Amino acid sequence: MHMIRQRALMAQRLVQRSAARGSGGASRCFSSSPSSYGASPPLCPLHARAPGHNAVLSEMRHRIATGTEDPFYVVNLGSVQDKVDLWNALLPEVTPFYAVKCNPDTTMLSLLARNGVNFDCASRAEMEAVFDLGVDASRILYANPCKQPSHLRFAAEQGVGWTVFDSEEELLKTARLHPSSELLLRILVDDSHAQCMMSNKYGAPLEQAPWLLQRAAELGLRVRGVSFHVGSGCYSPQAFAEAVGRAAHVHSLASNAGAPMDTLDIGGGFPGLDSDEISFAGIAAALGPALQEHFPVQRGVRVIAEPGRFLAAASHTLAVNIIGRKRVLGEHGKESYMYYVNDGLYGSFNNVLYDHATPAMEVLGADAASCRYETDEPGDLNGRADAHTSPTLFRSSVWGPTCDGFDCITKEVMLPELHVGGWMYARDMGAYTASAGSNFNGMPLPSKSYMQPLSPQRPKDVAAAALPVRTSVDFDTREQQTVASIAAAA
Repeated sequence: MHMIRQRALMAQRLVQRSAARGSGGASRCFSSSPSSYGASPPLCPLHARAPGHNAVLSEMRHRIATGTEDPFYVVNLGSVQDKVDLWNALLPEVTPFYAVKCNPDTTMLSLLARNGVNFDCASRAEMEAVFDLGVDASRILYANPCKQPSHLRFAAEQGVGWTVFDSEEELLKTARLHPSSELLLRILVDDSHAQCMMSNKYGAPLEQAPWLLQRAAELGLRVRGVSFHVGSGCYSPQAFAEAVGRAAHVHSLASNAGAPMDTLDIGGGFPGLDSDEISFAGIAAALGPALQEHFPVQRGVRVIAEPGRFLAAASHTLAVNIIGRKRVLGEHGKESYMYYVNDGLYGSFNNVLYDHATPAMEVLGADAASCRYETDEPGDLNGRADAHTSPTLFRSSVWGPTCDGFDCITKEVMLPELHVGGWMYARDMGAYTASAGSNFNGMPLPSKSYMQPLSPQRPKDVAAAALPVRTSVDFDTREQQTVASIAAAA
């Protein structure tokens, strides 16, 4: 237990250092094949694969220089690769099933598939998207607790064997349409610390578990294990540990009834971004001892999870064009500005409504010298001027392009005076954004540019990382020196 906490703490420090370095320097991670959750893995220094923020800005300027006026994403596939590597470092004993609903971007799904990540699908369309990549049906979990009959038939026809349930009606439906499926019982857990709670809709109370297990047996259905979800964007590491204990109780009930189970699904809720309040390393540190206590490796229970925003959130940066502005004079002649951009609440910024997001709008300068403030902390313009540029800041609001007066992205933010034709951007827009966007008022969703993960050996010219995936450039790489001890680096 001490070792897994130490491992998580060291990794957290390294991730923070890597983020602070941006595009400069190498970060390190772990590689392991432990025999138990608390085992200390061999240490293997690795490079971060994500091009830095300045490379993302360079790709934005490249797109704009070609005449682009419409909104677009820069998708940093290296960020996704880094998150996969971090998952494998801190939770190597937990198999990830990426929640496709979070962001079904095909290029990102392909990268995840090549990394051995499996998929949590909630519908026929999501299963088809994964099948189109050549992924085998055995790597799909149909994780919707309340399935449409036609989608369940499709799963049966395609050989998707794993699914979940939390009610008798779902058992009856499954017995009729997909009797050969293998089930996970979704139980109710505490999700009061989550960004988006789910217990109001899904999850069987613990007291119903014995009856549901018995009912499944009567219908000839096999229950392989237990699943839970602590809510999307959970802020409490302890919530994961407590939920593991509840799942262990249901496993014991099944064993005592002569039908032992062999799977535990710890769901999603892992943060897309670390903060002072929560970090992935902190969750891993809480999960490790709980899994070791209740599901030691020798028990033979396979542990899986359904990360979504953890893998996707930081990968997308959204660029929007200023299509209009109004100068507003308030009391005593004080100026403020209303800016209109070409994506809004009905498009990518639906996360403001549905995901409780508060995107920080930043200004894209014309060159490195004019946007020095962008390379500091996110949202630097939201309250202070840079010591070098010292722009005058005005109280501002940012609005979407539709005719709906509700379409306001940010009601109050401090920005310099901007002009029509200029650009703003928002970082960390990869989770629950475009996937839930619409074309209301005929407004198209943003296009995308993709940035390749860096080679495990750093390119000599990091600016080359701005080259999008559509190119066929081979990076000239060289090995960078690494320190032998990860503890010393931490």
